[in-house]
Amino acid sequence: MRITLITLAFALASPALAQSSGSPLIDYQGFSDLTAEVRPYRANRLVSLAEFQKRAAKGETLLLDARSAQAFKEGHLEGAVNLPLPDFTAEALADIIGKNANREILIYCNNNFINNRRPVVTKALPLALNIQTFINLYGYGYKNVWELGDAVDMDDPKVRWISSTNS
Repeated sequence: MRITLITLAFALASPALAQSSGSPLIDYQGFSDLTAEVRPYRANRLVSLAEFQKRAAKGETLLLDARSAQAFKEGHLEGAVNLPLPDFTAEALADIIGKNANREILIYCNNNFINNRRPVVTKALPLALNIQTFINLYGYGYKNVWELGDAVDMDDPKVRWISSTNS
């Protein structure tokens, strides 16, 4: 149903909107509005490493890594599944998350690691993938999202980092 509504919204987009924002399939103002809505929500969804791992241990919780497939292959948190952010679509997310839109989802990204080396090279702070991933999940209707709020060392055994050299 979500796809049908999105498709309908695109079809009904006014020509004036298309002219003011470029492509009728890009809604910068909508993104800006969504970002403003997500900001206070996300602020209450940042958890410590200990809480993150406690939540990850629950059977139905999804630990989602939205980095590139190559970066994921080089290393990731134990138990994580990969869906690169550029591949987020309603269908791809439903395939990974399942039918339960209220499923708990945990996210992390490069800027959660202090190492600043492959496969977690630090991004410019305002461009950290955590932010984009959270906004996208929320925008697609997944609101039970929790984000690792700590910056940790991937070499610390407590972090449970799996690299291609030790997997």
